Amino acid sequence: MIVVLLVLFGVWMLAGPQLLERVRDIAATTVAAAPHLDRRHVAGAAILAAAAFAYAGGSRDSAPQPTPAPTPAPDARIVLRGKFSAHPEAALHAAQIKSLFGEIAHELEWDSMQDSPSWTTGQAMDDLRVRAFDMRLKGVSLGDIHPRVREAVKAHLDAVVGTSGGPLTPQKKAEWIAAYREIERAADEAAR
Repeated sequence: MIVVLLVLFGVWMLAGPQLLERVRDIAATTVAAAPHLDRRHVAGAAILAAAAFAYAGGSRDSAPQPTPAPTPAPDARIVLRGKFSAHPEAALHAAQIKSLFGEIAHELEWDSMQDSPSWTTGQAMDDLRVRAFDMRLKGVSLGDIHPRVREAVKAHLDAVVGTSGGPLTPQKKAEWIAAYREIERAADEAAR
C-alpha cells in the first residue's frame, strides 16, 4: 500500500500540473458534448439506482433462514432396532420408514423457510406424516406389520412434541423436525 502511495506521489510531482490541465480539457469537451439533463432525468436515474440497490441488498438480507433444530435430549432418543417383527422384508420396511421420515423432515424444514408456511399446526404435521406414508406405501400399513415400531414411534412423538394439534411456533416446528430426524436415525440403525 505504501509503495502505491509513493508511486502516485512521484507521478504527481513529475507531471501533476500537466495531468490536471489535461483532465480539465477532457471534462470541458465532454460536458459541452453531453445532452442537457434536467432535474427529472437526474431524479429518475437516482430512483432507479436506489431501487436496484434496495433490491440487491434486500434479497440477501431478508432471505429466510432455517430454524435450527434442537438437539434431542438423551431421553428423547428412540431405539427401533429389535422392534421390527420377523417379517421377510423387515429391513426394507425399516429403510422405508427412514426414507419417509427423512423426506418429511426435509419438506418441513423447507416449508418453515417460506413466507407463508403450509404446515402450521400439530394436526397438520401429523396429517402430513400419515398421508405421506399412505401415498408412498399405497395403503400398506407398516404399523400393522410391525406394531412395536408403531408403538415406539407414537410414544416418541408424544414425549417429544406432545399431543396438541394446535398452532405451531417456529420452536415447536423445529421440535417436530428434530423428532422426525430422530426417527429417521433410529430406523437407519434398525435397517442395518
